[in-house]
Amino acid sequence: MTLMRRIVRRPVVVPSGEWPDQVPMLLRRLYATRGAADFETARPKLARLHAPDTMGGMDAATALLRDAIVQDKHIVVVGDFDCDGATACAVGVRGLRMLGAKRVSHAVPNRAVHGYGLSPGLIDDLAALQPELLVTVDHGIACHAGVAAARARGWQVLVTDHHLPGQTLPDANAIVDPNVRGDGFPSKALAGVGVMFYVLLALRARLRAEGLPGDADLTTLLDLVAVGTIADLVPLDANNRALAGAGLRRLRAGQGCAGLQALIEGSGRDVRTLTAADIGYGLAPRINAAGRLEDMALGIECLLSDDLAHARHLAGVLGEINAERKGVQQQMTDEAEAALARVALDGDMPPVLCLFDPAWHPGVVGLVASRMKDRVHRPVVAFAPAEPGSEALRGSARSIPGLHIRDALAAVDTALPGMIPRFGGHAMAAGLSLSHGALDAFANALRVHVEGVLDPALLQAEVVSDGALEAHEFDRASAECLRDGGPWGQAFPEPLFDGVFDVVGHRVVGMRHLKLSLRLPGRPAPLDAIHFNGWTGHPPPPRVHLAYRLAVDDYRGGDAIQLIVEYSADA
Repeated sequence: MTLMRRIVRRPVVVPSGEWPDQVPMLLRRLYATRGAADFETARPKLARLHAPDTMGGMDAATALLRDAIVQDKHIVVVGDFDCDGATACAVGVRGLRMLGAKRVSHAVPNRAVHGYGLSPGLIDDLAALQPELLVTVDHGIACHAGVAAARARGWQVLVTDHHLPGQTLPDANAIVDPNVRGDGFPSKALAGVGVMFYVLLALRARLRAEGLPGDADLTTLLDLVAVGTIADLVPLDANNRALAGAGLRRLRAGQGCAGLQALIEGSGRDVRTLTAADIGYGLAPRINAAGRLEDMALGIECLLSDDLAHARHLAGVLGEINAERKGVQQQMTDEAEAALARVALDGDMPPVLCLFDPAWHPGVVGLVASRMKDRVHRPVVAFAPAEPGSEALRGSARSIPGLHIRDALAAVDTALPGMIPRFGGHAMAAGLSLSHGALDAFANALRVHVEGVLDPALLQAEVVSDGALEAHEFDRASAECLRDGGPWGQAFPEPLFDGVFDVVGHRVVGMRHLKLSLRLPGRPAPLDAIHFNGWTGHPPPPRVHLAYRLAVDDYRGGDAIQLIVEYSADA
């Protein structure tokens, strides 16, 4: 089904403040519409990072780590099975070793065996490692039972997380999470890898102040910080843009760790012009695929490798797993679209959708929920059996602006106590477990809650544009400045333009992609454009209103550019 969208333009903001002469007016205008009043705000440097000691729990956390280093305790960094969790684990292991820890290991739950986070089952399996201090990354704030099980064995636990806490906190020795109530840290948008990086910054400062060894250049970890931050789709506020921008610069300079270099090669990206989009669509899916279909330990091993040949081998395996993931995702998405068609035929589509298929894979439901959310512009929760034939379901939710999906799950949990064994997440994404028998009751309760809190006007899908480009701006210089002007991402969106064009030619590329030749008044030469998955089975109309991105066309080289069509409507 095709969702009709309305193209709306962002209000025009006249740039002010101080700008270097080399920053073109096009970029200044785009930065200004995103709230950046000057160049320092638009392209923040590391010197503008918020201070680590302003984050709550940091004294207790660094004391634990300092003592563990001095006393040569065995530290086990416990990761998570997504890209943020994997990069956070790699940053934790590498950073602690750089700061003097001699016994640092890592572990990660297996999605199929342990479920999410620091579970009691994972604690049982970790006992063989004989840890003395566990450091969770990108999880732990909701892992009460797992933390309690670790403490019962006499282990210390440091929770580093960025997810929203529940009503109570786990009984850890220390907790660092900028979203804990009352924490005064100015940026709540850090990814899990960003929180771990901040813990390392604070630990280094403590070791320096106490005259202990461990002075290290932690900026060498920013390649991993950038990848995890961009992959987790957290808002790119000024603090996150400083982290991600610095990491991208390292990667473009060829200074990334061996694992990331190998993943860049495997994805076919050009390291010299690497962008946030390349990370989001090229690197992150390869890392995530291990946690979705196999074991994220493989992804973490790749990120920790210092041997480029070994890293290339692991990146190749991750690429093969990702190809399998694409096939599974496409099949599940096709099935979900068929289910959506049945919903639409039965009447008005509800404001939130719950989808389930007993044959779906639990590691891919988040991707299906995201794809369907984009397709119908309403919150979607996709469920799959936790394991084949199981009555236990694993669900993944994706939301739209205007509905905080984690709070929605909390409201359902309050209305129907005990029905949701576990849940957690963010405003835009969340996960939960559920029994199959409770699915209908959950779907009804969620629908009732959403109907009560979500403004129906927010269900009208919109494409937000930066307006029209001038005829002279369709050139290589403009495309390059847009590519290099990021990092673009959540809350600092990649530039998108709109305009009316005459279609002078078209052809189908592959099975679903539409290649266009366009004419724009005031520009004598035609423009090349491609609309991925844009072929509807019918020729495009002679005149179209497009929302598009201006991109460098590296395939043709030289001064070639092309438009990447995001949305098309009759003019």
